[in-house]
Amino acid sequence: MSISIAIVEDEKNYNNALKKVINYQNDMKVVAQFFDGSEALKKLADLSPDVVMMDIQLPDMLGIEIIEKLKKQMPGTQFIMCTSFEDDEKIFNSLKAGAVGYLIKGESMDKILTSIRDACQGGAPMSFSIARRVLSHFEKKEVKGFEEITEREIEVLELLAQGCLYKEIADKKCISIDTVKKHVGNIYRKLHVSNKVEAINKFNHFKK
Repeated sequence: MSISIAIVEDEKNYNNALKKVINYQNDMKVVAQFFDGSEALKKLADLSPDVVMMDIQLPDMLGIEIIEKLKKQMPGTQFIMCTSFEDDEKIFNSLKAGAVGYLIKGESMDKILTSIRDACQGGAPMSFSIARRVLSHFEKKEVKGFEEITEREIEVLELLAQGCLYKEIADKKCISIDTVKKHVGNIYRKLHVSNKVEAINKFNHFKK
């Protein structure tokens, strides 16, 4: 069975170029082309293609809004952003809305075709520069958590990692068990974790 694809792109030449290259493949076919958001919003859900190639900046709305409105109605459709925007806000808003991939215009047609196939097989295709930004964002977030942790909290975390119980930590640090619990609660909150194992794993990962 061939992969059905809809293209939402206001730049006619690019839209038609995508269609031509996609239709040349044996395993995929363009079932619809849209040049503005409102038309796409009206007709996409009924078509329910396997993949939608979505531009962000359309003349009448953002492609991100279309995904937000249609994602629940189209659970089997994979949305791939294909845009010239590389700023963090648009990348993360697209992924939050439900896009599985994010490609920069200017990618080779081979990369675009591979990305369509990847998305259908459960992948998350991204341009190299976008993947780097996403990774960098999460690395910064993780480091930020450790920057906020106090020296005493790190000492408590180290003892937890060594397998010490709250009472043993309290004795070693000459503090009450309640204070230990308070430190542990602060550690969980700052590291965005919900239990001791996750906190220790993050701590060990950070030390590498």
